Amino acid sequence: MEMQAEVETLRERLTRTHEPPWRLLIADDQPHILEALRLLLSPEGYALDVVRTPGLALEALAHESFDGLLIDLNYTRDTTSGQEGLELISRIKEIDSQLPVVAMTAWGNIELAVEAIRRGAGDFIQKPWENARLLSVLRTQMDLHRSRKRAQWLEAENRILRAQWAPDFIASAPSMRPVLELMARVGPSDANVLITGEHGTGKEVVAQTLHRLSARADRMLVAVNTGALPEGTFESELFGHVKGAFTDARADRIGRFELAHGGTLFLDEIANVPIRQQAKLLRVLETGEIERVGSSKTRKVDVRVLSATNANLNAECAAGRFREDLQFRLNTVEIHLPPLRERREDIPALSAYFLDRYATRYRRGIQGLEVSALQAMMQYGWPGNVRELDHTLERAVLMARGERVEISDLGLSAPRTAVPSLDEMSLEAVEAVLIRKALARTSGNVSHAADALGISRGALYRRMEKYGL
Repeated sequence: MEMQAEVETLRERLTRTHEPPWRLLIADDQPHILEALRLLLSPEGYALDVVRTPGLALEALAHESFDGLLIDLNYTRDTTSGQEGLELISRIKEIDSQLPVVAMTAWGNIELAVEAIRRGAGDFIQKPWENARLLSVLRTQMDLHRSRKRAQWLEAENRILRAQWAPDFIASAPSMRPVLELMARVGPSDANVLITGEHGTGKEVVAQTLHRLSARADRMLVAVNTGALPEGTFESELFGHVKGAFTDARADRIGRFELAHGGTLFLDEIANVPIRQQAKLLRVLETGEIERVGSSKTRKVDVRVLSATNANLNAECAAGRFREDLQFRLNTVEIHLPPLRERREDIPALSAYFLDRYATRYRRGIQGLEVSALQAMMQYGWPGNVRELDHTLERAVLMARGERVEISDLGLSAPRTAVPSLDEMSLEAVEAVLIRKALARTSGNVSHAADALGISRGALYRRMEKYGL
């Protein structure tokens, strides 16, 4: 219900936001035509950019964003074929397939109009134009374009919101004081932050808290697990793509960098980004510019980058698996999260938080923990850290037979290191053991563990989630 309410708030915000003037690029070789269009369109609220050649129009598109184009079809003296304009339409659609184009010419005929529409023009105007018709055509094209863009943004925002969960940040243990102090200092800034710590220590929660402390808090926090992205879709996910860029690209798609414009981008499992993709990520961080896959148009993005890893990036750089210059870009400030076994003072408060959440979710009348259960939790090693504590208490809420969780409900009585014989284990249990061993041998590096097991990173992530690792 909370996520649904947040999505509705986003919709209302977008609906209420005052739309800026339409920005229109006009291409025509005749100065008196450009002046006449300026006199007609400027009072109607259009912000106009004018050029006199197809080449200048393409150059403008490569560096600026427009809501639409109004272009002539002939630019060379005594030329009436419209071929220059038709080729310009084709080039425009290669750059941005959704950008509305209205073609106009003094030498109009049915065949030329049909060809212009076939190449991607939204409508066709014949010179001399009727002011009312020209205004109507442009308004229709611009409204349609903005409606499509709004729908695309809402779909992308909803997709991200459905995957987000922003719990309260609980930290009172002495070992967490340096973390809190550092977060308070760097949170309000735009500095890139690298968050390190073992699996399950709460790195994503820190990222969400840093975002809420910043001046970007009213904009999106966009999270992406970079380690789980297949190499084939890495660029498409981060930078977006245009229709037809590859076989499954059936429509334009906004990438995570573009979606996070004005806000914060959280790159989780950053150490697992393939070395070939690290150079592309570095370029965006250095220039603040992206290009969607299949497009030659450069787009500026204003994004604060937070990243997280459980790996030792210094060791990864020394081994040649991670670019040192990329590490410097990501690591303006580093925040290291201690494991749960080093912040046991937080276990009671965290446990109360998770108990309340799951008791509400599953409609169970759980009132708290028995003293023996809390003692067992305080003594347990928690190799999976806060994430394991979360899963343990979810299970306990479901298993509890009374109003208070007992030690038997936790599933911690048997030593977690004890492994039964293969004859006593199911296929899934064996698979979980093998994955744990592979992760232990590679110090938690998912890419290396996946290689050792002979499966893809994505497949390993799915199995880790399945077994609660």
